[in-house]
Amino acid sequence: MNTSFWKSGHTPTLFSAFLYFDLSFMVWYVLGPMGVQIAADLGLTTQQRAFMVATPILSGAVLRLVLGMLADRTSPKTAGLFGQVVVIAALFIAWLHGIHNYEQALLLGLFLGMAGASFAVALPLASQWYPPQHQGKAMGIAGAGNSGTVLAALFAPVLASTFGWSNVFGLALIPLVLTLIIFTTFAKNAPNRPAPKSFADYMKALGDRDSWWFMFFYSVTFGGFLGLASTLPGYFHDQYAFDPVKAGYYTAACVFAGSLLRPLGGALADRIGGIRSLLVMYTVAAICLFVVGFNLPSSTAALALFVVAMLSLGAGNGAVFQLVPQRFNKEIGVMTGLVGMAGGIGGFLLTAGLGAVKQATGDYQIGLWLFASLGALAWFGLYGVKRRWRTTWGSAAMTAARV
Repeated sequence: MNTSFWKSGHTPTLFSAFLYFDLSFMVWYVLGPMGVQIAADLGLTTQQRAFMVATPILSGAVLRLVLGMLADRTSPKTAGLFGQVVVIAALFIAWLHGIHNYEQALLLGLFLGMAGASFAVALPLASQWYPPQHQGKAMGIAGAGNSGTVLAALFAPVLASTFGWSNVFGLALIPLVLTLIIFTTFAKNAPNRPAPKSFADYMKALGDRDSWWFMFFYSVTFGGFLGLASTLPGYFHDQYAFDPVKAGYYTAACVFAGSLLRPLGGALADRIGGIRSLLVMYTVAAICLFVVGFNLPSSTAALALFVVAMLSLGAGNGAVFQLVPQRFNKEIGVMTGLVGMAGGIGGFLLTAGLGAVKQATGDYQIGLWLFASLGALAWFGLYGVKRRWRTTWGSAAMTAARV
């Protein structure tokens, strides 16, 4: 990245937003890597396990709107502080009193959704400091907090095996409290923030057909990334009889690939255009998931295909949010909330859907093929709107960024 990027915004806020997002994603996702262990202790079915893992995703999707509106009406920093305190309190209570049944696990998942809602705070907090030509990089760096899922996949199953999965909630409090201190100290709100948006502004935004396109595109990229990240620990356990720790390592490799490519995806979209980037990424992801749906006998081959698919989906996340500020530069807070909500709903549907398919059919084949079909549908949808976008709001006369 050239020096103009680092001089154009506020670096301490950018990295505070990343850290907040990263640790929030870690705890938002923490039930996924421990899903097999929790399900064994609580006696859950495959479908119940999937729904338990998916509950924080759905809760986070809904709460993104709530936290996004709070960020608009107060400030992104204030909303971020509120969200972190709620998550820390929920984990402390879960650690202190324990989780003893399915219903309590779902209740914890609801509160962990506040960590997923950090998306609606971290991205506007960072992006409001940067000009249009650097939006892809700024949103990519802040959004690389997806990598928190890597930390959970790597360490949660190991710690659960060593100390018990309930104690993992207590251990997670240590980095969360440190992050809260750093965020409080270094994050600053941008001086030129847009005016607060009302609920009517969200309804108005939904009246724009481009809003629905962006919500759909992100439900496939981010929803695919998060849904697969949440499902893969159970997938590798069910499909290849891996123990939770080994399944966590395999999942971590996939999640790391997707997290790594998010900022690079934003930078690539800045260079060659978000539309061109997304068309390639949807193609690669759909092909990989279609092939892995054949229930490959080799876990190594399945891992390789999932890694490539997650690389594509992660890069696609960055590319979508290179385009959003160009199309909705005056409604970025509203659209971050709506698009982020759609991504979370996509992740919930994929996680719960794959669990339901596994419960009903005995394997994941049909679910993976259905999701690959959604990737193909997103490709055709994007190809259909690209000419209109490039000749209206994405034209050289309207924006300095490449679309």
